[in-house]
Amino acid sequence: MFLLNLQSKVPIYLQIQEQITKFIQAGILHPGDKLPSVRQLAVDNGINPNTVAKAYTQLESSGIVYNVPKKGVYVAEAKKDASRMELLKKQLESLMEQGYTEEEVLAAIAEIRQRKDGSNAGN
Repeated sequence: MFLLNLQSKVPIYLQIQEQITKFIQAGILHPGDKLPSVRQLAVDNGINPNTVAKAYTQLESSGIVYNVPKKGVYVAEAKKDASRMELLKKQLESLMEQGYTEEEVLAAIAEIRQRKDGSNAGN
């Protein structure tokens, strides 16, 4: 389920967070779905369990997942506005950690907006 690039400059815990949020956005994961256990995800990907725990803890603090002690970690119900904004912040934070500047991010947003406006002009 997870494709982690152990050679990437992006920390593994961020890769896990990004993939979980993308799976939720894409409808692959739904509220109430159980995520792999910390131990299982670590073993499957040959990574330290503390790395997985860090990713899950940060997702939990963002309200994206919730933990039921001795039962597991589950996808939380999406809080419409707050959840969307939190996902956006996480993704922007990840881009900044990958070395993208604020100017580059804003330029990409402007380009996407221009493309969308251009494609809507013909409708």
